[in-house]
Amino acid sequence: MRQFVVLGHDAPTTPDFSLDDIAGGAGRLDVLCRCVTSAFFLSHDIREAVRVHLVLADEFTVTFDGRELRRLNPDERSTAALVRGALDEREEAIGHQPVETSPGVSLTRKGFEPTLDAAARDGAVVQLHEDGDPVVDAEPPADPTFVLSDHRDFTDREADLLAESADRRVRLGPEALHADHAITVAHNYLDTDGFTEY
Repeated sequence: MRQFVVLGHDAPTTPDFSLDDIAGGAGRLDVLCRCVTSAFFLSHDIREAVRVHLVLADEFTVTFDGRELRRLNPDERSTAALVRGALDEREEAIGHQPVETSPGVSLTRKGFEPTLDAAARDGAVVQLHEDGDPVVDAEPPADPTFVLSDHRDFTDREADLLAESADRRVRLGPEALHADHAITVAHNYLDTDGFTEY
């Protein structure tokens, strides 16, 4: 299982936003939606062994699980509708117990730290950061959890948590990438066994 934890610093925590303005009125939810589509979609197929956790303003986490995922389309608006539907059920999420809001989509009242702790139990935690070590110098991990931020950098608290729990801190190339592009490159790195098999 490949997992991606994406921090949404300006993400909405209520469903009171328009699907027609997800790049402004929904706190750059468009960035998170592009991350979801990059994580799951192949040409005419979907990656089932993938899980994406969108951490919304360190208050809620919306999880997409490829093994059960339905109704996901490769456009930002429909992904934003799934996030909005999850937030519409936020009162049903009690403690850290998830509430399924759509097939393969669930919401929990968890911020970054408990989400990271739970994901870290399943495999190596890899922080994606432009100041990390070159990914080509690292062996591809089994069952990795990649952690990346939206259009903002990690906060000091987030960086401290990652310094304690991340097995590696890597960069995917010589240039800083958008979060959704970084997910595509990370997939390619794993698909090709560290860029060695095609």
